[in-house]
Amino acid sequence: QVQLVESGGGWVQTGGSLRLACAASGRTGSNYAMAWFLQAPGEEREFVRGIDWSGSITPYADSVKGRFTISRNNAKNTVYLQMNSLKPEDTAVYYCAVRRGSGVSVDRNTYEYWGQGTQVTVSS
Repeated sequence: QVQLVESGGGWVQTGGSLRLACAASGRTGSNYAMAWFLQAPGEEREFVRGIDWSGSITPYADSVKGRFTISRNNAKNTVYLQMNSLKPEDTAVYYCAVRRGSGVSVDRNTYEYWGQGTQVTVSS
């Protein structure tokens, strides 16, 4: 089993920044991809940004291009999502996910473990 704990969500005004963190523990193995997804009320969960084990492959959704960056610290089993220039449409619950033994994917159905989510609210 793998446990994921997200932190760093909150309320911010348009144009502001937040940094999310997700700490993994348990049977992660030595090669796993991590990703962030968001889910707005009444909507499906959608891919935001991901990162492979090496940190060299970091796909992103078009909606966050130039605004959100992802990084990871493998020694701490933690992934970070730096969110800048936030917009009201970024408001959602953000989930961290792990995909073991494979590269990073934008498909939520390929991720095995999920955190409980952290709320991000951007006011206009």
